[in-house]
Amino acid sequence: MKSRIGRIDHFRNYPIETQFNVFHNLIERARFTEFGQHYGFSDIKTIKDFQERVPVVTYEEFFPWMERVLKGEKNIAWPSEITWFSKSSGTTNARSKFIPVSEEALHECNYRGGRDVLSLYVENTPNTQLFTGKSISINGSLHPNPYNESVEAGDVSAIITKNLPKWAEYFRTPPVEVALLDKWEDKINYMIQHCSSENIVAMLGVPTWGVVLIEKIMEETGTKSALDFWPNFEVFFHGAVSFTPYRTMFKERLFPSSQVKYMESYNASEGYFAIQDDLSLQDQMLLMLDYGVFFEFIPAEDWDKSFPKALTLDEVELDKNYALVISTNAGLWRYKLGDTIKFTSKYPFRIKISGRTKHFINVFGEELMVENADQALSKVCQELNLEVLEYTAAPIFMESEAKGGHEWAIELAHDPVNPQEFIQKLDQSLREINSDYDAKRHRDLALQLPVIHFCPKGTFMKWLRKNEKLGGQHKVPRLSNDRKLLEEILEMTES
Repeated sequence: MKSRIGRIDHFRNYPIETQFNVFHNLIERARFTEFGQHYGFSDIKTIKDFQERVPVVTYEEFFPWMERVLKGEKNIAWPSEITWFSKSSGTTNARSKFIPVSEEALHECNYRGGRDVLSLYVENTPNTQLFTGKSISINGSLHPNPYNESVEAGDVSAIITKNLPKWAEYFRTPPVEVALLDKWEDKINYMIQHCSSENIVAMLGVPTWGVVLIEKIMEETGTKSALDFWPNFEVFFHGAVSFTPYRTMFKERLFPSSQVKYMESYNASEGYFAIQDDLSLQDQMLLMLDYGVFFEFIPAEDWDKSFPKALTLDEVELDKNYALVISTNAGLWRYKLGDTIKFTSKYPFRIKISGRTKHFINVFGEELMVENADQALSKVCQELNLEVLEYTAAPIFMESEAKGGHEWAIELAHDPVNPQEFIQKLDQSLREINSDYDAKRHRDLALQLPVIHFCPKGTFMKWLRKNEKLGGQHKVPRLSNDRKLLEEILEMTES
């Protein structure tokens, strides 16, 4: 761990040089692949050459190359054989995405990321007792690749768990055969029965599913907090969704102790990208620059352009929204991830996730991002002593002379005593956070007061189950520019 911290310090001090080396290494290794020959990788000398020759692509645009890899063809976009595919449910559309996971990506990116989380945690917490107990994780599952049944596809957490070294089993629970169970109910029932009596010191996973597991164990055991059955619990390693709406719930009810710590990481289906390197810096993560991933950043004004301007690390500015573009050691090239980030510091380069390129509301020029919604909801819930479990929001489109607005479906642990007060406070909080929203709300100029539906507990779980998205890294899209998801959620409340 000490050795690895030294290498992390190196790219903290030399970030541009590190990314330059990663870029040239990727180009060199892939120059004789079909993709590399198609775009003349052998003649690429500079990043500018690369940007001029290779287009920025979405999953759908890259799929003709991906499909050949899925069917078992070799040396298409990466020279080594691809034997695993990370299956992402996709939050921008209903179609499943299959992301290649090469041997290099597994070891140089995913495993290195997992080890670095531990290394950075120990650096922050030198007196840790993390290795005296077990870590609990809620994984996804594996399935045959529908294009080629000789290789498997599944949630990235399942792929990592399946390939863990034997010694790692000593420090984790549940057993691999349980962790990879396909049926969510069987998996969660086993964990309720067995994991509540183990010496759990850490949890890894999506906050949503952590809440589900802990609350079910509390209900089963008749306890008031997770510390009643996990008294030595020390840290929750979380990711995939913003922790902001869940922070108060975890700190005040589930783990009511100042001894419990929280550490964020950014581990997507496409790779491991960032880790919180300083526990005192809430919502800020160090961009991990030596994982075989070359990063580019598209400014917000270029997100939807066919030929967007993409910046390199030395060109970015603080506190601006960028769409993340990656080229990886698994054969993704100038791939638009769909996530948006902001830089919170430079040298070292730290980021925070601000949302998704498709997950915002901007029908009336209000530019409401997920980050704004998370912050506003968190503030209101803290003021009113409430806990948000899930939410989604969509526009109310203008009809004839009626003004537009936003409509929310929110699931709370307990409904507010005064719903109208909640609505007023949420609106006011959004106006304070987002000046564009405030301008459109001024005298109800373009936006009326939000409409909020307080959904019965379990509504969003019903939606996830219906759409086969239970467990793993599945999550509910927070904001949308259309009403499809919201209508589906509201239909759940009527059934």
